[in-house]
Amino acid sequence: MSHAPFLLIDAGNSRIKWSLVDEHGAAIAGGAFEQEQDVALNPSGEQSFDDTLLSAWAALPAPASAWISNVAGEASLKRIQRLIDARWPTLARTVVKAQREQCGVVNHYAEPHSLGSDRWCGLIGARAAYPGEHILIATFGTATTLEALRANGVFTGGLIAPGWSLMMKSLGSHTAQLPTLDADAARRALDATASRFATDTAAALSAGCLLAQASLVERAWRDQRRDLQAEVRLVLGGGVANEIAGALQVPHTRHNSLALSGLALIARDGAASHPHS
Repeated sequence: MSHAPFLLIDAGNSRIKWSLVDEHGAAIAGGAFEQEQDVALNPSGEQSFDDTLLSAWAALPAPASAWISNVAGEASLKRIQRLIDARWPTLARTVVKAQREQCGVVNHYAEPHSLGSDRWCGLIGARAAYPGEHILIATFGTATTLEALRANGVFTGGLIAPGWSLMMKSLGSHTAQLPTLDADAARRALDATASRFATDTAAALSAGCLLAQASLVERAWRDQRRDLQAEVRLVLGGGVANEIAGALQVPHTRHNSLALSGLALIARDGAASHPHS
C-alpha cells in the first residue's frame, strides 16, 4: 500500500469541500468553495474560487489518488475533473458510489447505488466515529437528510426534506406576499426577534421553517429510540446546523466532516485492496 496522501473531494449542491489526508486519514490541508461556475475573474479583480483553489493546491505534495463524492450533477463532476487536471493531470481518481456493504456499513436501500454518495460516506464516517452506538445523522444542506444507523453497522433507511433555505425560498417564490429569504437574511430576522412567535413576516417565515426542521429531526430521533428500545446518538452536520441546533430540545452531537471522514476510510480501504494501482 502506498503511503502517499489521498485527495478527498465532497461535492454537494451548494459547496465543494476538499481535504488532503495521509494514509491514516489525518488532514494535511483542506478547504471549501462554492458551486457557482465563477471561472473568470469577478468585476473587483479578485481571484475566482477556482483560481484560489489551484493556488492552494500548488503548494501541496502530489497525492497518490483522488477520491470524489459528487451529488451535484455532471457539470460539477466535470469542474472537479478539470481542476484536478490543471494541477495533477495524471492523478488516478475514483468517483465513489454507495455499495451494498463497505467499511463495516450494510446498506438496506432497495437499490443501494441510488443512495447519495455523500450520505453513504457520512454513514461510514459516523460508524467509525461512534462505534457500537445507534446513530441518527442529520445533515442540513440544500436538502435536510436523516440516516438511521444501528450499532451493528446496518443502515436501515432515512428521510429527505427541503433544507431550511430551500423551504424559505419556496415560500417566497410561490406566494405573492411573502419575501424570498436566504439563510443570512433569516438569521438577521431571528436575531431581531425576542419571542418564538414573531411579529413581522420575515421573522415568522424564518422561525416557522426553522421549527419545521427541528421538529422533523426530533420526531425521527424519538421514533428511532422507540423502534430500537435503546438510546440513539443524534449527530448534526451541514451548513446551517448551528441554527437548527439552537432550536432543538433533545441532546445532540456536532460533527462537521462525517462525509470527508468516511471518504478517507473508503480511500484507505480501496488503496489496501489495490496496492499496486
